[in-house]
Amino acid sequence: MAWERNVVLKSPAELEIMREAGRINASALAAVRAAIQPGVTTAELDAIAEAVIRQAGGKPAFLGYPGPTPYPATLNTCINEEMVHGIPGERKLKEGDLVSIDCGTIFQGFVADSAFSIGVGQVSPEVQRLLEVTEESLRLGIAQMRSGNRVGDVSAAVQRYVESHGYHVPREYTGHGVGRKMHEGPQVPNYGIPGQGMVLRPGLTIALEPMVLVGTPHTRVLADKWTVASVDGSLTAHFEHTVAVTDGDPLILTLP
Repeated sequence: MAWERNVVLKSPAELEIMREAGRINASALAAVRAAIQPGVTTAELDAIAEAVIRQAGGKPAFLGYPGPTPYPATLNTCINEEMVHGIPGERKLKEGDLVSIDCGTIFQGFVADSAFSIGVGQVSPEVQRLLEVTEESLRLGIAQMRSGNRVGDVSAAVQRYVESHGYHVPREYTGHGVGRKMHEGPQVPNYGIPGQGMVLRPGLTIALEPMVLVGTPHTRVLADKWTVASVDGSLTAHFEHTVAVTDGDPLILTLP
């Protein structure tokens, strides 16, 4: 893909704009998280996120994104076996569901992208364990995003932790650079070999997004041509932050 070659380092001023985009995105996700309960539809969650983003002076980054058809919503909303790119609609959340919410915001020409997964009401120990492992794999990947490390160091940290718990990461869907475009270089898989891949440099901004599947690394695209689900119907989870490489610690740009 062409965006894999499009690596753009950001200036301190540009990182500040991305940080504000990230704050707006975090606010939208926080409002959605607060509204998640049994009986709520994914379309209602989508409307909440869009209102927060627009009231803060941003624009939804996913709305109209090119694909098999232009993406029709602000959020990706995925339930249980659905992993990414789920289109919001009239489906109601149920007690015990695992729901993944992905959101992107454009502010002053720059994109922030982040996601979380959460259980609806009381969930099974299996769901809770999957959530904990997926979120921790994101933390471990971010910890490797230091100047001088390589993309493979980040990818391997995610893969090692996920697979050590008996789970799987997909091969077809990855993290990515982000900035003036939703997808910039480099591509950042959730699997890799330490010491390989592009060297990380200050100013590089990456949307790191572990996607974890319980039963298989294999996925399928549903009839809407957007939603990606596990082939075997097993549970999935997804966490994501937009992170900047600096001269010191990684800087998470999508915190509140």
